[in-house]
Parts: sequence; C-alpha cells; structure tokens
Amino acid sequence: MKIPVDKIGFDLDGVIADTAATFLHIACTKYNYCSFTHEDITNFELEDCIPIPQDLVDKIFTEILVDSLGSGLKPMEGAVETLTSMAVKSTITVITARPLRRPVLDWIDVFFPAETRDAIKVVATGDHSDKVRYIHEHGLKYFVDDRAETCMQLAGEDIIPFVFNQPWNRNRHNLQSVDNWDDLRQLIATSP
Repeated sequence: MKIPVDKIGFDLDGVIADTAATFLHIACTKYNYCSFTHEDITNFELEDCIPIPQDLVDKIFTEILVDSLGSGLKPMEGAVETLTSMAVKSTITVITARPLRRPVLDWIDVFFPAETRDAIKVVATGDHSDKVRYIHEHGLKYFVDDRAETCMQLAGEDIIPFVFNQPWNRNRHNLQSVDNWDDLRQLIATSP
C-alpha cells in the first residue's frame, strides 16, 4: 500500500532544499573555507564536525534563512518533479524549523510551477522540537525529515517518520529511511 499524498509532510532544509550544498558554496566562495565536503558534515551541529568558527556557521545559515533566493539555495534533485506530481492530488504540507516563512514562500515561487506552488502549505515553527504539534494539526501520519532526532521524536508521537539520508544522520537511528526523491516517489501514491 502506498502512502496517501494528503497524509505525508516534509521538512524543507536537507529534504526539499539542498541547504548543505549552499552552505558549502557560501563558506568557500565568500569566506575561503573550501577544505571540506558534504560528506564531512557528519553532525547536525556543523561546528562539531568541520573546522569553521561557530559565529561564521551562524552567519551563513542566517543568510540562507533570511534570503534563500539570494543565497543560491537550490532544490534537491527530484524534489520539484515529485512534489509537482503530488500537487495534482492534494495539498502538500511543508513543516520547517525555520523561524521565517516569507523567504521559503519566495523560494517556492521561483522553483515550483504555479499549480504546485499554490498547493504547497508552509508552516514555519522556529523550533525542531515543535513539529509534532503541527504534524498532528494538519492530519499527517507520515513525515520526512533529515534530522534523526526529530524523526525519533515523531516515532514516539504516533507519526511514522522517514529519515532523508544525509551524512549527519548516518548511524544515528534505526528508523525507515530514504536516499532520495526517487525513493520517496516509490512510497507515495502520486499516480491517479
């Protein structure tokens, strides 16, 4: 049985948006921190795994959060296509820990077709730990997130999580996971 489109929600950064690639690009091109790769980001707290000062990590992430378009943030491969096929059937719920909703909406406006954009509902919680409440409020049963700790919290709240595999969540959970949007497309009932 495939997951009904209206019962699954998604995190933004690290799932729909390739935030790690944008972070690495900014760190290298603006601040000359070019010695690490995506695979080196083995912890959600970047300062614990890569040699870059905490204040600079915060500065780069703030740039991405406040101006997702200007920072060069791009969608993950396959995200636009899969979400577009889902939008034909139902509203798509994106629940992000970001504190600001407007930069997310502006970003979606640029990267998604109008029909898809109109079907995407964005909730900005401002806190990773507060997603449960919004997932229940929106009647979702499944949720895709790249933060293992969030997925473990969801599993304890009668929500079925899927960990979107990233270097920072490897070997940190025993939950179901997906490697990419092709994997997600196989799980979700996107065709009529």
